[in-house]
Amino acid sequence: MKFGLLGEKLAHSYSPEIHAQFGDYQYDLFEVAPNDLKAFFASTTWTGINVTIPYKQAVIAFCDELSPAARGIGSVNTIIRRADGTLYGDNTDAYGFAYLIKNVVVKNKKILVLGSGGSCRTVRHVLLQQEAGEVVVVSRVGEHNYGNLERHYDAEIIINTTPVGMYPDNGNSPLSLQYFNKVETVVDLIYNPTKTMLLLEAEQLGITAISGLPMLVAQAAMASEIFTGRPVATECINKIVNQIHRKTQNIILIGMPGCGKTTVATELARISGRKMIDTDDKIEQLADESIVEMFARGEQYFRDYEAFVIKEFGAEAGLIIATGGGCIKTPDNYDNLRQNGVMFWLERSVTDLSRDGRPLSVGDLELMYQERKPLYDHFSDKVVVNDQPVEAVAQQVWRCFNENFDC
Repeated sequence: MKFGLLGEKLAHSYSPEIHAQFGDYQYDLFEVAPNDLKAFFASTTWTGINVTIPYKQAVIAFCDELSPAARGIGSVNTIIRRADGTLYGDNTDAYGFAYLIKNVVVKNKKILVLGSGGSCRTVRHVLLQQEAGEVVVVSRVGEHNYGNLERHYDAEIIINTTPVGMYPDNGNSPLSLQYFNKVETVVDLIYNPTKTMLLLEAEQLGITAISGLPMLVAQAAMASEIFTGRPVATECINKIVNQIHRKTQNIILIGMPGCGKTTVATELARISGRKMIDTDDKIEQLADESIVEMFARGEQYFRDYEAFVIKEFGAEAGLIIATGGGCIKTPDNYDNLRQNGVMFWLERSVTDLSRDGRPLSVGDLELMYQERKPLYDHFSDKVVVNDQPVEAVAQQVWRCFNENFDC
């Protein structure tokens, strides 16, 4: 039996990795251009497929029969080829979304759904099943659009079903939460990056923020059951979500210049098998100048290069990133590092800090530390004191990181 995922752009899909946990069946990625969709369905090389953007509605025309859920929603994300060759279309996204919001009370709440595509149909179907109050669908055109959002500043839940902010377009957001004073929960169906700009803004405002990865895994579990006839335990869903988070999150080291970030990061890369990025090295390569030469042009000149490099590598996954000591001085670096990363503040006594080759370390380091301490505290998730051999410090960071994703 051969299964897979049908979509237009699938290079960064987690689906093969997820389905490998459910069974020993083959699961491939089928990247198909819109003009080739008919030819794909004429093929008999696959037994069953999942369907993603932008084909969840287009594939309905190729199905001989739809499940009640798929028919009611008007969207198909799972198709199985039956013994007689006919195609049966189903929708497991509904189960996945219900799993995603299992701890969210939607009954009688005003809910704003961003986007009117196939995912919106699924979300609206589940919300109505759970007796949500007013469900407003916002699209680029139509009665409710991004030009008249002020009508809905009283929304209590916001759910993004659009691809705005999805990798590689990190940093974009479909709207600002600034004026939504009653919002309790923000859900974003995007799972790459782990935290979109929309979710990061929600967190900063103290609003519950929910990423779409559990939905992806849960709908895949239901699809696997359809493919194989074998049940998937809920515990397996939770385990896979944690495994993917552990694999994709960057480990980011911040701290004073000369505190040992690069040395510890190098050892972390060795014990974890991950790729290590030193942002200062990348900045020098990009600018074709030394950091000393760049600071001679002015600190802001260097900070602009630094922000560019952090934005680029903060969007990637599964890295060890050693940052420059002053990266915390640029506010945008917070979101660009936070979106896919766990940040460790590497603390070290000021008297033990190395000053060599560090333009800003020639002055009063104690004063610099006191000025930057609140920023390090704001950026960091964990504090690790660098007062042991490098191997021990790296092991401590690695252990703390993995504890975040224990089932």
